[in-house]
Amino acid sequence: MQFTVPTLSIVFMVISALVGVAIPVLLLCVFRKKYRADILPFFIGCLVFVVFALVLESLVHSLVFATAAGKAMPNNIWIYGIYCGLMAGIFEETGRFTAFKTVLKKKLGNDSNALMYGAGHGGFEVVYILVVSMVSNISMAVMLNNGMIDKLTGGVTDPMALQQLYATFTALATTPSPIFLAGSVERIAAVALHISCSVLVWYAVKQGGKTFWLFPLAILLHALIDSVAVIMSSYVANIWFVEVAVYAIAVCAVVIAVKVWKKYASKKAVDAGNNTITEAVS
Repeated sequence: MQFTVPTLSIVFMVISALVGVAIPVLLLCVFRKKYRADILPFFIGCLVFVVFALVLESLVHSLVFATAAGKAMPNNIWIYGIYCGLMAGIFEETGRFTAFKTVLKKKLGNDSNALMYGAGHGGFEVVYILVVSMVSNISMAVMLNNGMIDKLTGGVTDPMALQQLYATFTALATTPSPIFLAGSVERIAAVALHISCSVLVWYAVKQGGKTFWLFPLAILLHALIDSVAVIMSSYVANIWFVEVAVYAIAVCAVVIAVKVWKKYASKKAVDAGNNTITEAVS
């Protein structure tokens, strides 16, 4: 069986991968040089994503999906979507809260560090989700176009695994080329959400009890955007409609974060970056 991936699809995969690398790098440079944020929060954000999302959250998922109820959950997209959204919100926002309470406690004096943390947390997620997948797709597409399918399937003896491989080959060859740009478009909204939630959790920690409600609000916003994306994907064939919904929620999160920033940020931070979150989205 022969598969051919359109050249335009490969070009769009490359563009998406480059966007995935550019997002965290550009945000790091802008927040560091223009808004005088410290570098440490960026890398703490990266580390927190690894620990709380890739390790702890994944561990809970493995335990839940090993149960009878967990195995049945994917059969109900609403329950599955809400569960996935809540887990992402709880673990990642708790990770933010923990980081701000501990290793970044001494960095709370510079409010721009909230933005830098969000760039690291969201930026690492971009690299992990978008860049890694696009690089894998590009490698596979090039091999398919060069008639090297045997090297991709060689050594795979399990019929189910082989079937999944061929399904992947078919998807690469038949998916409309612009769809390979959807991931990069969606990640921009995701990073905007991460920066916004970082601002909310930052002030939940910094301001104390009177603003603690911003922490559960961040969890809710994070859970909402993930749940909507999962649930809508099963009902809507056109992925761009899903992206519109994701962007609508992300914009709401940005608006809320900007209002919180203007209310609680120090005068120095306001003067330096009153419109920073909005700029990050654009």
